[in-house]
Amino acid sequence: MAAKILMISYHTCPLASEEGKETGGMNVYVFELSRNLARLGHKIDVITRSQDKDNEKIVEVEENFRVIHLTAGPEAAMNKKKLVEFIPEFVDSYISFVQENDLQYDLLHAHYYQSGLIGTEIQKRLNNKIPLVLTFHTLALMKNLVARSASELSSQYRIDAEFKLSKHVDAIITPSTSDKQYLQYLYEVNPKKIFEIPPGVNTELFKPIEKIAAKEHLNLNTQEKIILSVGRIEPLKGIDMLLFAIKILIRQIPQIPLRFLIVGGDISQHITKWSPQLKQLEEFRHILGISKYVQFIGQKPQHELPYYYNAAEIVVMPSHYESFGMAAAESMACGTPVITTNVAGISQLIDERRSTLVTSVNNPLLLASQIRQLLTNASIYDEIRDNIMRNIEDLCWSGISKQIASVYLRLISHET
Repeated sequence: MAAKILMISYHTCPLASEEGKETGGMNVYVFELSRNLARLGHKIDVITRSQDKDNEKIVEVEENFRVIHLTAGPEAAMNKKKLVEFIPEFVDSYISFVQENDLQYDLLHAHYYQSGLIGTEIQKRLNNKIPLVLTFHTLALMKNLVARSASELSSQYRIDAEFKLSKHVDAIITPSTSDKQYLQYLYEVNPKKIFEIPPGVNTELFKPIEKIAAKEHLNLNTQEKIILSVGRIEPLKGIDMLLFAIKILIRQIPQIPLRFLIVGGDISQHITKWSPQLKQLEEFRHILGISKYVQFIGQKPQHELPYYYNAAEIVVMPSHYESFGMAAAESMACGTPVITTNVAGISQLIDERRSTLVTSVNNPLLLASQIRQLLTNASIYDEIRDNIMRNIEDLCWSGISKQIASVYLRLISHET
């Protein structure tokens, strides 16, 4: 059975990388899920807020998959916390669009709580019982648990919205056992409507490349051992802990030439205009005296990331909270070992499979010892790499999309 699915990705566009915007896991998730569902024969429309008046309003990505930019507030990038006030305008734009084009959908899949609010409003405005699926991607209560400053705290509005949405929606797709348990116990969600399905990885794009060739492609010193971090630059990502670990490693194994690459963040402007988080990392780099070992790369499009993963000896994801951790899966698909903290959703999956090392939050000594072990013990490194290559096919997007499609079809056919 083929279905017509409306994906709601209000605050961020799945085409953001091509549009020159910074991307994160959610952009990739929505893009890859939509594309793979379309290849299964389902018709997928993604609606997102227009952030640039020069972008095409409707982008035909490929057969059965298109992205629709709807007007809501200024057509410019904005802090997502400020976007709540434009939700009514976004819903108005959507209602006008479907009426003008005589469109109907079998199911709504919202991504992030703001999109969930839009989904509930669409249900009310159209007065129908179209099923609503929600993927939170991150949970406010867990982000607040690890917040390091008042500016990082999620609002009470978001927390209240997540509680209400958890009760209202027909199904929640969650990426990990930990997030499923948080929903069940903290948000009091009926476990029967929680479906634990991890994100996938594009194994056509993320695949092994000969390491020397990858380093040469990126103009990196082929003699240096590359430690890599990929993702948004936010305090909860724990990159400052990794800087401390790098400092320790430089003292412990001075005979090994190290290079730490940070992929992510906007470094295109003068340093005075960098984000507070990037400025703080720059300050730590100087305080620790490791400036010549640490390099800010900035944000990179998806097609460039495989070269970074393959050039690296190790990818480290030292997050204080991570609902899953797609960078870890992408690295694994390239055959590069990962070290992640035990709070990342993917840590449960990869720890069971002996596919990486799991460290503790805020323990740079332990992290440094684990990096050192992988850099100096070839047998352990090779064992982990072999385990990665045996297990990564389980995370291929084609299989993950089939699992999610089965949830959709169950709801559409009103099965319980």
